[in-house]
Amino acid sequence: MRLEHPCNSPHELAQQLARHVARRLREAVTVRGHAVLAVSGGKSPVAMFEQLRQQPLEWARVTVLLVDERCVPHEHADSNTALVRTHLLQGAAAQAIFVPFFDSLPATLDDAALQTLADAANQRLAAQPWPMDVAVLGMGEDGHTASIFPGAPGLARALHGSGPVTWLRPATASRAPHARLTLTLPALLATRELALSITGASKLAVYQQARLTADESLPVSLVLDQHLTPVSVWLA
Repeated sequence: MRLEHPCNSPHELAQQLARHVARRLREAVTVRGHAVLAVSGGKSPVAMFEQLRQQPLEWARVTVLLVDERCVPHEHADSNTALVRTHLLQGAAAQAIFVPFFDSLPATLDDAALQTLADAANQRLAAQPWPMDVAVLGMGEDGHTASIFPGAPGLARALHGSGPVTWLRPATASRAPHARLTLTLPALLATRELALSITGASKLAVYQQARLTADESLPVSLVLDQHLTPVSVWLA
């Protein structure tokens, strides 16, 4: 099931999406005593994070995971871990249990090292409450979501892998220069609800194409054109 939520501005989208996510987390805490939220990085979710951290919520009963992460140190400007700690895990939200994919990186990030990182991340997630209650996704203008990039080496693992986390190197290295760890498509579709945030005319055009049919050349379409998991799409 896919439900669209048109908004008048990115600010309104951030407010409405934050309220929606908080409501779902409160429901999970009430029913199961705990809630699990996965969030994406990049610049787009910052405003939503800053709205979400102000929502009334028993944050100590919430586990926060990443949808994906660039394989950079946590102090790096491109780190999603740093982004979440700076913009979401502040104030009352600092009480949440945050589980990054890794604490540190090896000196060399060859394929073997990336597989070791993915294996360790899978062990971390196996110890967390599962399935996730909400995963908040974004989308790139190439149609990627999470770090499931079209044409990337490792795409098949990301689409069909058995573990929740895998690694890949984006094919568009000039625009996405870092190797990534990402939740796989099966892990995302095991979530109780997916929330997809789309802002801007160029991304809206990609979304309108992706919603028509599932196509690996637009990975976000594999999230939209499926019947396993409810998807709420927030548009501005």
